[in-house]
Amino acid sequence: MPDERPVAPSGEGATHHPRRRAGGFGRSLGPGLITGAADDDPSGISTYSQAGAAFGYASLWIALVSYPLMAAVQLMCARVGLVARRGLASVLRQHYPRPLLWAACALLLGANTLNIAADLAGMAAGARLLTGLPASPFVPAFAVAIVVLLAYVSYARVVRVFKWLTTVLFAYVLAAFLSHPDWGAVLRGTVLPRISLSRDYLLIIVALLGTTISPYLFFWQASQEAEEVAARERAAAVRRASPECADEPVEPRPVHERRVQRAVRADVLFGMLVSNVIMYFVILTAAATLHAAGLTDVQTAAEAAAALRPLAGRGAALLFTLGIVGTGMLGVPVLAGSGAYAVAEAAAWRGSMDDTPNTAPHFYGIIAASMAVGTALTFAHVSPIRLLFWSAVVNGLCAPPLIVLVLVVCNDRRVMGAHVNGRALNAIGGVAAAVMAAAGLALLVTIAR
Repeated sequence: MPDERPVAPSGEGATHHPRRRAGGFGRSLGPGLITGAADDDPSGISTYSQAGAAFGYASLWIALVSYPLMAAVQLMCARVGLVARRGLASVLRQHYPRPLLWAACALLLGANTLNIAADLAGMAAGARLLTGLPASPFVPAFAVAIVVLLAYVSYARVVRVFKWLTTVLFAYVLAAFLSHPDWGAVLRGTVLPRISLSRDYLLIIVALLGTTISPYLFFWQASQEAEEVAARERAAAVRRASPECADEPVEPRPVHERRVQRAVRADVLFGMLVSNVIMYFVILTAAATLHAAGLTDVQTAAEAAAALRPLAGRGAALLFTLGIVGTGMLGVPVLAGSGAYAVAEAAAWRGSMDDTPNTAPHFYGIIAASMAVGTALTFAHVSPIRLLFWSAVVNGLCAPPLIVLVLVVCNDRRVMGAHVNGRALNAIGGVAAAVMAAAGLALLVTIAR
């Protein structure tokens, strides 16, 4: 796994933010947990459901393979934000050619727009199952609620809301046990990969990797770690100005660096573990119910939830449906926010979750525009099935060049100083790029035949 060398922000005066204090594992969780949980959005849940329905337990092994790859990529992104004190797009703007920067932003925004539309459609379908009301009004309602949340709630409160929303994901673990799977077949599907070169199987592989190792998570992770550094420094300034803290000794810097590095690493690894555990249990649920009943062509998470009711009982179906709406309320803000961070950093505009629409109009304008385009797509007679699945495939095809870009940044001493990648991170990151590129190439060759 990734190397253990200390990583910390450069510069003087960096002291503790509450999330990085020694105060229990739960308090150390933040951007890593939120990023991992946001990865299991309605688009992801739909893709996992399709995999389980179409191929049964034979696709469970992908959760084991994707975990180290996803963890390494996200840890690299976290290190960029922590060391450079900047988001990924800001680093690209400062050190690399502008065409490279805007090409990365274009890939991100294209994939994000499809993903937002797919997630809004999935959330609305889930709300329809829960309430019995038409789905259409829920799309703009969710979009407006998310924009208001991001625009008028402070960064600290947004983080707290997102951390609580991650608990919704465990509905899928309960749903899996309520579906009464064949545990022997589960074990075989987990440890004995069965690979096919058929077009449908390759589509599922690319979609699963794309919805797990997603470009928008790269930008979000780096920007959120930079936000954490800024919050920590603001807290330090307040403490230094406080009379009762004037005589406190300053903690030696090396101890602080090791503590921050360990907290960030634990946060990222745990967040990515949560993401992959949920993927595993959604595939398991769909395999145990839909595939076992011969329903191999279920296309969306909402359709899977509806089909679960007669097969696994009302409780499993209800948990599955609640998960769709809850994960959307977590995933869509991360999608919109990651695009806003990237474009604002690329254009050198002011933009932070601690800003308001008055102080950062361009940043929040990008969020609002992303949500508006995503909402419009859901009303443009574009099949939600196609949106859900192809957004994951597009992410899978866009990810390899962006992973290579992250590797370049993390090995650039102008950005990382003494904290460039070690061999382990470079090796696992390289494997992640190669695996995703090979799967995407195989898919394109299969489609072209």
